Amino acid sequence: MKKFLSIFIFIHVTIIAFPQQKNLDSFVNAALVNSPLLKDYDSQLASLTFDSKIFIASLNPQVNGISNNLYAPVIGGWGYDNAITNGQQLSALVSANKSLFNKKTIASQLQNLKIQGQSAMNNSKISEQDIKKMVADQYITVFGEQLQLDFNTKVNNMLLKEDSILKKLTQDNVYKQSDYLGFVVIRQQQLLTTSQLEVQYNFDYAALNYLAGIVDTTVTQLPDPELNSASIGDFSSSPLYKQFELDSLKLANDKDLVDINYRPKINLFADAGYLSSFAYKGYKNWGTSVGINISIPIYDGKQRTMQHSKIDIQEKNRQFKKDFFVKQRNQQILQLLQQLNGTKLQIDQINKQIKYTETLITVNEKLLATGDIRLTDFILSLSNYFTAKNLVTQNYVTRLKIINQLNYWGK
Repeated sequence: MKKFLSIFIFIHVTIIAFPQQKNLDSFVNAALVNSPLLKDYDSQLASLTFDSKIFIASLNPQVNGISNNLYAPVIGGWGYDNAITNGQQLSALVSANKSLFNKKTIASQLQNLKIQGQSAMNNSKISEQDIKKMVADQYITVFGEQLQLDFNTKVNNMLLKEDSILKKLTQDNVYKQSDYLGFVVIRQQQLLTTSQLEVQYNFDYAALNYLAGIVDTTVTQLPDPELNSASIGDFSSSPLYKQFELDSLKLANDKDLVDINYRPKINLFADAGYLSSFAYKGYKNWGTSVGINISIPIYDGKQRTMQHSKIDIQEKNRQFKKDFFVKQRNQQILQLLQQLNGTKLQIDQINKQIKYTETLITVNEKLLATGDIRLTDFILSLSNYFTAKNLVTQNYVTRLKIINQLNYWGK
């Protein structure tokens, strides 16, 4: 028992000491699981399933129990006309009715429910796509700030090392006190920049947890999302495009539903039970009745034509929106691809500059130790190096965000 307990404690401590590393997929998956919007779409789909079952159940014969009880007294010659009210009435009936020849109506109503279900499912896919893009974008922002923090830490360590060297050289009168103080000011500014970046990093990391629905205040090192630009596929399979197709199906079905209202309607009904006014042998008034109700539309002021025209306007508007959206999407992809190539060229150019700057700093450090370089020139070379490294980070983060957008529009 003690051995088992020791193993359990070791495993538990190991889990605490080495928590599962968070990456882009873990944040995205958490956001999808915790999204109340996606839960709402799931509920809509479940509700529509019951709507279909309810509609199918309504097609069966509907049986109801009905009771009407009336007493209309005539007092002193005053009261309702007995010829109309019969004085009193007691009824207790079981009635049933069933619509006939409604196959077209059933098909259109079921099609309407099916389209609603497809729309809810497609909207869920669009929301899922939006959530993935939003979380990935925030993750990239945090990762970029993490890269800057890592670099700033290296810079601070390097400046601390240089500070000890310069301080000694200043004490030995190799450099002026004013030159050294200028270096100290730059170092303090760098420390302040790092401190501000830490605050922003923690804030954006908390925002990432918030978007994913994660309740956690710990901050862990995030790995590179390593996003690759997905191939631009057939846009017709995209949920963004699918919505226009579903809207078209809905409008076509709306026309069918309008036409259904102008079809003849036949309804059978029957009842059985007790119905009596007690005027004559009330005990014999047990019986039954059957009937048929027929409704044929004849003229309604051309409302059918006007409703069709109204739907035609909506269809033209849908087509215009679809065409505009496709053009906008294609233009967006072309611009993103252009930006992607631009950032790659910039990164390559800046990396070449960094190599020269690093070489220059190495040479300047040797000259610094002997006092053969002006301190202002050394500070300038450091500043150029810091700027170039930050530009590489910014362009890399921009590149990741462009790829994230491309993957969104390319699906």
